[in-house]
Amino acid sequence: MVGVRPVLVAVVPAGLDDPTRPSGGNTYDRRVLDALADRGWRVSRRPAAGAWPRPTQEDLDAFGRMPRHLPDDAVVLVDGLIASAAAGALVPESARLRLVALVHMPLDTDEERNVLRHSRCVVVTSRWTGDRVVRRHGLDSARVTVAEPGTDPADPAAGSPDGTRLLCVGVIAPHKGQDLLVDALTRLTDLDWSCTAVGALDVEPDFADRVRDGAAAVGHRMRFAGPLAGDELAGAYASADLLVLPSRAETFGLVVGEALARGIPVVAAEVGGVPQALGRDRSGERPGLLVDADDAGALAAALRVWLTDPRLRVRLRHAALDRRQTLTGWPATADRVSRALLEVAR
Repeated sequence: MVGVRPVLVAVVPAGLDDPTRPSGGNTYDRRVLDALADRGWRVSRRPAAGAWPRPTQEDLDAFGRMPRHLPDDAVVLVDGLIASAAAGALVPESARLRLVALVHMPLDTDEERNVLRHSRCVVVTSRWTGDRVVRRHGLDSARVTVAEPGTDPADPAAGSPDGTRLLCVGVIAPHKGQDLLVDALTRLTDLDWSCTAVGALDVEPDFADRVRDGAAAVGHRMRFAGPLAGDELAGAYASADLLVLPSRAETFGLVVGEALARGIPVVAAEVGGVPQALGRDRSGERPGLLVDADDAGALAAALRVWLTDPRLRVRLRHAALDRRQTLTGWPATADRVSRALLEVAR
């Protein structure tokens, strides 16, 4: 622990620690705030209830009272899901508060632009996100700090010789593209495989029902495990051969890092910050395959290659095991955020 830092007011979505609502954004907020406290920041969490980033008027009215009661010059870190929808409450207080917006997923709205332009600093979770908010909102790039999500060290997954155990991790929702995965898998019924989908089924229940109905075509080979955390999630990774990420939108892809930390290759849609998260090993080899977004045929073709080409599997596994040696840890993430906040606090 270092010397005592200023008070940091952290405005986060309510339910940040809810195990039934695991998400990359919640994990990032929780891990960074805990690490900032270890670095001497006096962190005061202010959970904001509401359907962020699409709050009701009642949500906005309740939230609006909070910024007005914060002391002058307070360093206030606001999760982007809230900040991008609460310009009416935050911008009027921005002259006396030291606002910092933490953007996980840019919304590209006028309200978001207003809040980010009135923030002293904008923290983003990937270079892709940083480039996007600078370009879309006309921000000074010097005020944007990139702090990629970290990963925890993990033992390498054992892997099976045939690579048949597929894993998909993410809330069952349209932007995560599980419908594309189901479509792709129905084209591979001539091959041997199993797939476990980990993620909450009640966030977008109509979509989740459609995905499960579609998966009936492949029978017991696709299993929906619901949200997992801790040892249960670690166990799902440990038994996987390949992570599949069919997302239509992804600012970074924290699950990519979680897979690579275990030496598990990845097949993913080439969207947002995913190519950055996947990266390359020290010889320049990608530890996985990238496919066009929103293209079930391309996803099916990549999975077929993985399942039928033993030499490809060996090459990608070797690259993934090497890539795990160069992943960013959470301490480095927290250090970047802490330095940005200290500049704002001066």
